[in-house]
Amino acid sequence: MKSKRYKAFVEMGCCLCLVLFVFVYGSIVSEQDLAIDFGSKLLSPSFMHVFGTDAYGRDMFVRTMKGLSLSLQIASVATIGSVVVSFVLAFLLASCGEVVDRCVTFLIDVFLSIPHIIFLIIISVAMGRGVRGVMVGIVATHWTYLTRILRAEIRSLKKCSFIEIALKLGKSRWYVAWNHIMPSLIPQMIVGTVMLFPHAILHEASISFLGFGLSLSTPAIGIILAESMQYLRLGAWWLAFFPGLVLVVVVVCILRFGGLLKQMVDPYRYHL
Repeated sequence: MKSKRYKAFVEMGCCLCLVLFVFVYGSIVSEQDLAIDFGSKLLSPSFMHVFGTDAYGRDMFVRTMKGLSLSLQIASVATIGSVVVSFVLAFLLASCGEVVDRCVTFLIDVFLSIPHIIFLIIISVAMGRGVRGVMVGIVATHWTYLTRILRAEIRSLKKCSFIEIALKLGKSRWYVAWNHIMPSLIPQMIVGTVMLFPHAILHEASISFLGFGLSLSTPAIGIILAESMQYLRLGAWWLAFFPGLVLVVVVVCILRFGGLLKQMVDPYRYHL
C-alpha cells in the first residue's frame, strides 16, 4: 500500500515538473530568441536545433515552448473562471431548493446541447477573437462539467443526517451550505479543476488552429500547427510532429496528474 502511494507521488512529481518546465521555459523566451534568420530556414532536426527550424529560420523548440507556455497561461485563467462559475452555482444549489436546482440543471442541459467547439468559435468571434475571446469562450463552455459533479455531490450531502440535524437545530440554509456542504466539496473542486485544465488547453489550440482564436502573429501552439500544414508537402515534417507531440505529452501528463490526485483524495475506493 505504501509502495503504491510512493510511486503515485513520484509519478505526480514527474508530471508536475514537466509541465512547470514548459511553462517557465516558455515564459522566459524573449523576442531575440524568436528572431528571424533566413539563413537557417527549414533546417531538419539536429544537435543545434533539436526540433529543427521553420520557414523563417526560427528555432522550433523555442517556438514550441513559447506557444505551449502561452496556452498554459490562457488555460489557467480560463479554468479559474470556470471554477468560479461552478463554485457560485454550487453554493446556490446547496443553499436553495428544488426550483434553483431545476434552473441550474436546465442551464447545464442547454450549454451541453451545443457542441463545445462550435460554441467556442461563436463566442470567440463575437468577442473579437484574441486572448479575451478565447478565455470567455472556454469559461462559458467548461463550467458545466464541474457543476454537474458538484450538483450530484450536493444532492447526496443534503440527505446526510448531520445536514438534517443542523437544519432542525435552527441553522439557516445559507449557514449550512457555507459551513457544512461547501467544505465537503473541496476535494471534488480540486480534482475537477485539474481535469478541466487539459480540455481548456486543447480547445484553445483547436480554435486557434482553425483560425478563430488567437491572431496569426501570436506564437501559440495552435498557430504553429496551422502554419506547419503548408510546409508538410515540402517534407518539413518536424514543423508539425514535434509541437504536436509535446502538446500531447503535456496534456497526458496533466490528465495523469489529475487521475492520481483523484486517487489520493479517495484512497479507499482506489486502494492506494
